[in-house]
Amino acid sequence: MVLASWYTEDVYETIAENLAEGRDLLVSEAYTINGEPGDFCECSNETTHRWTVDYGKTYLLRLLNADMNAELFFAIADHNVTVVGSDAAYLKPFSSEFVLISPGQTIDVLVTANQPPGQYYIAARQYYSNMFKYSGYDHTNATAILEYSGNYTSPSTPLFPSGLPPYTDYTAATSFVQSMRNIIDHVNVPKNITTRMFITVSLNQFMLKINDTTEEVYPSASVNNISWYNPWTDVLQAYYRNVSGFYTADFPDDPPTFFNFTQHNLPLNTTAEPERGTKVKVLEYNEEVEIVFQNTDVMNSSENHPMHLHGHSFYVLGTGFGIYNNETDPLTFNLIDPPYQNTASVPKDGWLAIRFKASNPGVWLWHCHLDKHLTWGMNAVFIVKNGGTEDTSIRDPPAYMPPCYPDNKLRLKEFSDSDEKLYSTSM
Repeated sequence: MVLASWYTEDVYETIAENLAEGRDLLVSEAYTINGEPGDFCECSNETTHRWTVDYGKTYLLRLLNADMNAELFFAIADHNVTVVGSDAAYLKPFSSEFVLISPGQTIDVLVTANQPPGQYYIAARQYYSNMFKYSGYDHTNATAILEYSGNYTSPSTPLFPSGLPPYTDYTAATSFVQSMRNIIDHVNVPKNITTRMFITVSLNQFMLKINDTTEEVYPSASVNNISWYNPWTDVLQAYYRNVSGFYTADFPDDPPTFFNFTQHNLPLNTTAEPERGTKVKVLEYNEEVEIVFQNTDVMNSSENHPMHLHGHSFYVLGTGFGIYNNETDPLTFNLIDPPYQNTASVPKDGWLAIRFKASNPGVWLWHCHLDKHLTWGMNAVFIVKNGGTEDTSIRDPPAYMPPCYPDNKLRLKEFSDSDEKLYSTSM
């Protein structure tokens, strides 16, 4: 089942307008299950998605969160699910009344049709982790209907799942994530760590100078206080064609300043204005990397950040609340059966620890999978160097591929200040 969101306006046009004016991105009108908001929305109560099942059978159901900006709770009335996989990797099966799924994530569950034949609501709603901002998110309950085949007497209204957590149920969200374990004991977790990174994830703002007397405030997001700035030629082409001027290989392993990351009502000057830049981290082939993501409450804006790495999966060693302690928290790491995923959330006012082996040469984006945070700059790039053989190296570009621009400064002159302003805050 595909979980997604529905808008009544041109999404791309509205996003461009909001970015140009320094406003927050738009909130969806409704969430959907297989393309339909469901019975609780007048526009779709005649076309609600229905899933017909046979009594006694067990079904494998793959859930995909294709939403732009929300982690979602999912549940089926009177039917527990058995979670068996996430991001195409098996998990130790565990039973749950609900699922929490992040944007871009897949979760596989088993559903056994073992209840009295009838109709049961399947429902999804947003998990909203920023508890200090209760407005400004989609309150829709998307629904589909699980219905048993055959003849039966059923209530006029299907049962709604009592196990679907409330929008801001932090405890439920945390317990679900912490229930995930790799199906294999004693997996080959990287232990020869040569690169350790401590990365803060923050929502910020930056001041854009319009003229000598006027500045405008724009929303920003950052990693280690760096807000990604898209170059005019992509990093992959610039790297493999050895074209300078489009990125720098100096993404820092640590934030520029350390402070009480999770304190509420932090002073506005706790961190400097985020630096806008195109900074990448270069890794050797097969290098083993450990990253601890630390959430911050800058601007009272701490919320879950589902971090996604392209080109690799990683082991989720642990997660916790408050400020990461590099002496005591590693003692709690799960090095036996950590889940193997490509998307995992940094919890509100907490931290997330992962490890991976850089075994896939290439230029790989990593980012928050809440699209507005990605758009505001909560992303960066890993460059994984080629290995020593043809099989461990990326293929050379074909001869007919057009070249990059030789000088991005020359290219920038073709654009007005307003166009450059819009581009600098968008993807």
